[in-house]
Amino acid sequence: MNLRDRYDAATAAFEAPFAVVDLRAFHANAAELARRAAGKPIRVASKSVRCRALLDDVLALDGFAGIMAFTLPEALWLAGHGTSDDILVAYPTTDRTAITALAADERAAATVTLMVDSTDHLDLIEKAAGGRPIRVCVDIDASYRPLGGRVRFGARRSPLHTVADVRGMAEEIVRRPGLRLVGLMAYESQIAGVGDVPPGRPARARAIQTMQRRSRMELARRRAGIAAAVRELADLEFVNGGGTGSVEKTARERAVTEVAAGSGLYQPHLFDNYSNFGGRPAAMFALPVVRRPGPGVVTCLGGGYLASGPADALRLPQPYLPTGLSYDSDEGAGEVQTPLLGSTADLLSVGDRVWFRHTKAGELCERFDALHLIEDGRTVRTVPTYRGEGATFL
Repeated sequence: MNLRDRYDAATAAFEAPFAVVDLRAFHANAAELARRAAGKPIRVASKSVRCRALLDDVLALDGFAGIMAFTLPEALWLAGHGTSDDILVAYPTTDRTAITALAADERAAATVTLMVDSTDHLDLIEKAAGGRPIRVCVDIDASYRPLGGRVRFGARRSPLHTVADVRGMAEEIVRRPGLRLVGLMAYESQIAGVGDVPPGRPARARAIQTMQRRSRMELARRRAGIAAAVRELADLEFVNGGGTGSVEKTARERAVTEVAAGSGLYQPHLFDNYSNFGGRPAAMFALPVVRRPGPGVVTCLGGGYLASGPADALRLPQPYLPTGLSYDSDEGAGEVQTPLLGSTADLLSVGDRVWFRHTKAGELCERFDALHLIEDGRTVRTVPTYRGEGATFL
């Protein structure tokens, strides 16, 4: 029985659209991430999972410790459920109500760390916390800026780029009795989030590989200098770096104590084009064929589950099984229907399913309230996503 037939058989009791996670692929991907981290703990990026049951699952595995949350309300929710006693909020928050709630909850305040990169953040946190102690982490700009800064590669995140920038921020934090500096974070998106072997584009691949190699060298030196300078001022608990695409490279840096990863657990198609690793597709969704408009065309119900990021074709979900299907360039993936073209379409009947892979990992869970967990050709469990628990944080 081929993969498509196994998935169809395992979910025969369910009406599409629905989403699944292949547990064997999920655990194989987790093992590969742990191998690449070479003993350094992996902090799980919850935005890439968005399912408490699977967060519990992966945190019980060797090599994984702690959560990197995407909002403070999410962090408070996870802490309240006992998902982890070490939760880093990866992005700055201006949610005064949530900060006040964090400060008022002694257990949560010992569990959750907030991200900062400016004195504006510090002022807001101190005021909302009412003088009660809050753990904070400094976000470092990890972008690569060659040619004297005239060129930039990497996400526009923190304004703190140099050793002096970060040390100055650290000095400001330690002067404030209501704040405790416990960590540093630097996410190298130009390495971790950019595949270095784009299919059919060898010249672009060479350019990306050169940029990433030079960026790694520059960042390793700068991150080491920053960590050393800040450790003179505060007893840091962690220095976090990396992402799914750069786990093994970042883990080699002595200054880094932990790496972050999450997308590699589901292996969405955005992460297919890397030379240093290859995961197994674990998260998918199925749409039903509801029309056959003509030869070489079928139409599926729904499907307009576009990923965030630049508005390009890569943001579209990828028709996965059966192979040989593609989008109509005039329609793409639609809100209520998605036409698919190709000779394979003539082999499909109304009521059949087409399986898709999302571009990104956790965003899939904002579209579905449950994940059917498949193992050994059967659905072994159905678990709620964040959405299924009535929890939508962004």
